[in-house]
Amino acid sequence: MSATAGAVWGRTEQQDFRSRVRGTLLGVAVGDALGAPVNGLDLGGIRAAYGGEGLLDLAPAYGRRGAVTHLTQLTLFSTDGLIRAQVRRDTGAWHPPTDLHRAYRRWAATQRDWGPDERREEDGWLAREEWLYARRGPTRALLLGLGDDTMGTPGAPKNPAEPGPEAAARSAPFGLLVGWDPHLVAQLAVECAAQTHGHPVACLAAGAYAVIVHALARGDDLDGAVRRALALLASRPGHEPVSEALRHALGAVRQGAPTPERVARLTGEGTAEALVATAVYCALVGEDVRHGLCLAVNQDGPSAVAGALTGGLLGALHGETALPPAWVVELEGRPTILELADDFAMEMTQGPALHGPSGASPGWLARYPRG
Repeated sequence: MSATAGAVWGRTEQQDFRSRVRGTLLGVAVGDALGAPVNGLDLGGIRAAYGGEGLLDLAPAYGRRGAVTHLTQLTLFSTDGLIRAQVRRDTGAWHPPTDLHRAYRRWAATQRDWGPDERREEDGWLAREEWLYARRGPTRALLLGLGDDTMGTPGAPKNPAEPGPEAAARSAPFGLLVGWDPHLVAQLAVECAAQTHGHPVACLAAGAYAVIVHALARGDDLDGAVRRALALLASRPGHEPVSEALRHALGAVRQGAPTPERVARLTGEGTAEALVATAVYCALVGEDVRHGLCLAVNQDGPSAVAGALTGGLLGALHGETALPPAWVVELEGRPTILELADDFAMEMTQGPALHGPSGASPGWLARYPRG
C-alpha cells in the first residue's frame, strides 16, 4: 500500500484505508470525550461521582455530553496540516513541519479569537468551523509554544523541559501516512512535538505513538505494532524511558486481569511515555473498544489524554465500525471529523487527480489553499 504520488489504490484498499482514517480520528475524539468529565479527578473522585465501577458512559462536560477537549481540536488541525503539506508539495515547497506549525497556529487563533475571520480565505475551511472556537483546557505549554511565529525544532525546541503527553495525543494522524517509511513518520512526529513539548522523551513518545498507529493502519496487530516501534526506537539516542515504558505495558498484559490500579501504575506521573504505554495496555487488554476506553479513563492520571491515545489506537486497528455507535453519534463536531477524515483519505489515495500536473480542482484548493 502506498500513498505516494502516482500510486494506484484498489477500491478495497481505499475503503479499508478510509475506515481506518475515520476510526482513528473518531477514536481519538470518543476517548477524549469519555475522559473529559473526569479529567483531573483521581480514581476515588471518579467512583464517588459515578459509582463503584467508575465512569462507564459519556457524561456532561463543557455543558454537554460528547464534548471534546483541545486534544481533539489539535488532532484535527494535525490532519488539516498534513493535507495542506501534500497540496503544497506541487509548488516545490516541501517541508511538512512548517505546514503543521501553520496549522497549529490556526488552532491557536481559535483559542484567542471570538470566531473565524471570514476574510482570511488562506486559512481554509477547518479554521472557519465555529464550534472549534472554544477553550477546552489547553495547557500552558501549548499556548506558549504556539504563542508566536517562531517554530520549535528538535535543535531549538519550545518548552525544552516539558515532558507532558499532549504532543503525543495529537500525533495519530502522522501514523496515517501509510505510504511513508516508519522512520520518516517518527521523525515528523518528533519534529512537530518539538513545537510545544521539547523534552526529548516527550518528542520520542510522540514518534513512537505515531509509528504504532502507522503499523496498525497498514494492517499489523497491536502487539506487532508496538514491537516495530521498539525496534525503531532502539536506534534513537535517549530512547530508553520510552522503550522501557512500552515494554512495561507489554509485560503488564501477562500479569492477570486488568484493574484500575494496574493502569494507574502505568500512568505514573502522567508523562508522555507513561500515557502512551497506558494506551497500549488498555487497547491490548480491553475486551472490546468500550471496555478498553473505560479502562483508560478510570484512573488517577489525565483521563482525556489516556482516552484519546487509546481511542486512536483502537480506531486505527479496527476501523470506524468498531467504535460504540451510541458514543459516536453524540460526539461534538462529528460532521466535521468525518468530513476531514474523508478529505484526508481522498488526498492520500487520489491527490494527483485533485491537484496534479494534469489539472487541479478549484474547490479542493479553496478548501486547502497552497498559501
